[in-house]
Amino acid sequence: MEATTSKKLSNRSRFNLGSIASMLVAVVVGAFIVWRVGLVITTKHYPMSLWGLQLANGLVLGGVYALLALGYTLVYGILFMINFAHGDVMMIGAYAGFFSLQWLKSQGLVETQPVFSLLFVLFVGMIVAMIVGIVLERLAYRPLRHAPRLVPLISAIGASIFLEQAALRIFGPKLRVYTKPPLIQGGWDIGSTGIFVTRTGVLIMVMSLLMMIGLYVMIQYTKVGKAMRAVAEDQQTAALMGVDVDQVIVFTFALGSFLGGAAGVMLGFHNGQVDFMVGFIPGLKAFTAAVLGGIGNVPGAMFGGVFLGLAESLGPTALGIPSQYKDVIAFSLLVLVLIFRPTGLLGEILSEKKA
Repeated sequence: MEATTSKKLSNRSRFNLGSIASMLVAVVVGAFIVWRVGLVITTKHYPMSLWGLQLANGLVLGGVYALLALGYTLVYGILFMINFAHGDVMMIGAYAGFFSLQWLKSQGLVETQPVFSLLFVLFVGMIVAMIVGIVLERLAYRPLRHAPRLVPLISAIGASIFLEQAALRIFGPKLRVYTKPPLIQGGWDIGSTGIFVTRTGVLIMVMSLLMMIGLYVMIQYTKVGKAMRAVAEDQQTAALMGVDVDQVIVFTFALGSFLGGAAGVMLGFHNGQVDFMVGFIPGLKAFTAAVLGGIGNVPGAMFGGVFLGLAESLGPTALGIPSQYKDVIAFSLLVLVLIFRPTGLLGEILSEKKA
């Protein structure tokens, strides 16, 4: 009995020492960042237009990351697995949008029907990505649903490589250039501030916000949303209560891929190009955003995406380092959150069984 008590006290003291060490490191890192930002602001004297432009870019990136992060967090909340092929599903949606845009151009509809063309390209990209997500679930994930957690993870990585290589062999390695419809070309100057906001940026921000609000309302207040929450809580009990678990899981993959396809098309319009690797880095960034906000937490994925986009856009300027270091900032945030706040900034939402 005394040996057990002393062992518990020893473990508790180690835990306290570890917590104190982590807090000290967090304080040091935070103090360094504050010092560096203050130094840059007082010595560099960047114009307000630069900060405004970076803020707008951060919101655009954040909208794309948030849409992709929702796909990660939906699947994780129900199956407790990371779908690492999600970024490549976005890539397939971007390709589908590109080829549908080329077809519209050949028919002369891009100039004469700009609104229809834009909606059609977005719809095709979302539908094709949704179909790919459903096929992936059926072939790569469903047979492994009751396997150890590492097995579906390996399958997801394999699916990611398969989609990238399939796109390379089918579409070739060259960049495909998105031609913006006249409706979203150009942008606006905000007063005399010198800040220029592109129409594609506004489109991404508005569409992302509407989709995220729609998803949240659907999950909270619709019958299928309640079924998704029930399956996420306990699959066996949900099945006993009459919920078709397989159908809910397929719907979850379809919904996440649907949003990913929208992100792919909008990113294609914004960046003006697409290739077979276009989904790899955004997919990793979206996973980072999901972890930052709290994996399995839908509002957390939204918050994490916007937070990561702003940090990636404003971070290099605020720290006085080249913009090429934006990826370093993004993944450093992932490491710091995993060390000091493993459940994410807003916390994970998992059932007791999964936790």
